[in-house]
Amino acid sequence: MKKINLLILLVLLCCMLQAQHVITYDAPGGLKYSAHNDDFTVQVREPGGDWQDLFEWKVQVDLDNVQTASMVNFDFEGEVEVRVRKNNGAVNSVQIRPLSLGIVPAVNGQVISFSLSQPTKLSLEVNGDKLHNLHLFANSILKEKPNLDDPNVIYFGPGIHQPKDQPGDVFHISSGKTVYIDGGAVVRAKLLIDRAEDVRIIGHGIIYQSERGVEIRHSTNVTVDGPVFINPSHYTIYGGQTTGLTVRNIKSFSCKGWSDGVDLMSCSNVVIDGVFMRNSDDCIAIYGHRWDFCGSARNYQIKNSTLWSDIAHPTNIGLHGYAEVGGDTIENITFTNIDILEHDEDDRDYQGCMAITCSDNNLVRNITYENIRVEDFQEGQLFNFRVVYNEKYSGAPGRGIENVLLKKIQYNGNFANPSVIKGFDGERAVKKILIDGLTINGNSVKKIADANMQVGGFVNELKVK
Repeated sequence: MKKINLLILLVLLCCMLQAQHVITYDAPGGLKYSAHNDDFTVQVREPGGDWQDLFEWKVQVDLDNVQTASMVNFDFEGEVEVRVRKNNGAVNSVQIRPLSLGIVPAVNGQVISFSLSQPTKLSLEVNGDKLHNLHLFANSILKEKPNLDDPNVIYFGPGIHQPKDQPGDVFHISSGKTVYIDGGAVVRAKLLIDRAEDVRIIGHGIIYQSERGVEIRHSTNVTVDGPVFINPSHYTIYGGQTTGLTVRNIKSFSCKGWSDGVDLMSCSNVVIDGVFMRNSDDCIAIYGHRWDFCGSARNYQIKNSTLWSDIAHPTNIGLHGYAEVGGDTIENITFTNIDILEHDEDDRDYQGCMAITCSDNNLVRNITYENIRVEDFQEGQLFNFRVVYNEKYSGAPGRGIENVLLKKIQYNGNFANPSVIKGFDGERAVKKILIDGLTINGNSVKKIADANMQVGGFVNELKVK
């Protein structure tokens, strides 16, 4: 008996020693050359182990002047060492963002190295170049994988997956299904969830150059957790009239007109957690009625995320609603622990890292922005809260904006246009705005005059602490 117990212990110990702590994924053969970017060579390893190569994907960014950047994606637990070689040009300076990560790499000639001890999404920029940078996504290892023999599991394994007999490059996902996208899988199609419930899309694979990434319509209890979305033509996550939506740990790139990140119309009870969005339109937009989606939008938590808008807003609330029947209510929305890495918008009507553009008879209320860190951006405003009539998109001005809290907001930069707070008229006003703990370039803002802010008419109870 003692010998059997000892043998079991040795087997368990052997299994523990052989457990994978770094998992890498190669690109499918059909994309190895066309989708590869040679700007960087990236390797990872457990401390003291053998270096493993990562596949450096091409990702296109910035609608203004579309450029090709790089992306790598892997899983790990414990600690991992990262080694990056810049293959073209001198390395004069290196910055890793978000700056809140506090990662200071070692640089030796063309080689840049650093270590990670927790899941991280970052941008490595050489010589200040944000258009040809390296995006590195280090995920946790997926512990609970679905049973592939379960008839309710749709498995996309390593390789390229594209519908052969369905028009429009769409995979239709019905109720009760779990879609598991392996880290080595590339799905060249939109995933459509329409009038379904209890659906999960998980895994660290790639949804590649589809019309949209995931489209969720008239559905309940949907989770999207883990994939990378490379350059869809339209929205990454398109949600309409859906309740109980969780979007977690997705990574997104877009570079075309209307290629927003997460756009939600008439959705409620939403959690967006741990995402990295680099989009050439709004990164996250929350609306009421639009197209064939009806109803108000309530109860959102957006947290622990990084937003990079090469065009338009990192966050936007309130433009679309049901103007013809009195509008919708958009309420109880919280943004916490967010890094904003870029905001570049020429049109003053569409500026604001934190934007509430209240139109279409909407009422927007009970909005909180807390622990938001905004890095230097090209062109735009820190925040923009307005009740407006937008001639291009609106049927009426909004009903009003009420109860907005900005708490512990940090901005470091020199190019922000003045923020704007403005009502429409006496009946359609902005009320009860509290700015508590705003710092600009390290300086605490204690009064409105120091906030680089323009306050228009019909604004009531604006306070700065």
